[in-house]
Amino acid sequence: MRTNKEYSQAITQAKENLVDLSERGADAVGGNALEFMKSILTSDEIAESELRVSIIGELIKARQEKGISQKKLEELSGVKQPVIARMEKGSTSPQLDTILKVLAPLGKTLAVVPLETGNR
Repeated sequence: MRTNKEYSQAITQAKENLVDLSERGADAVGGNALEFMKSILTSDEIAESELRVSIIGELIKARQEKGISQKKLEELSGVKQPVIARMEKGSTSPQLDTILKVLAPLGKTLAVVPLETGNR
């Protein structure tokens, strides 16, 4: 099974490739990279990966905006720095309580909101 990081990297690269091909008007074999990704990943896997990437991206952004190192965030949250590093790299799938512990000192939390129509 692929890791979350591999999924998110593949999806990001596929989107970039598709934009590039569209801009150049190229008709390469496998030109529609997103269609290829959809053929090997379920829509739920893609949505889950995109959500995870978005959450971790916001966590990284909040930490950097506050000028807090991973080590300082460990002190503030009680979550070990190596765990924070693995979360930020996408090499682990953190539990909800871990994410909440890390977000709290950054002045952030998660919210449950309705999905946008057509999002899934």
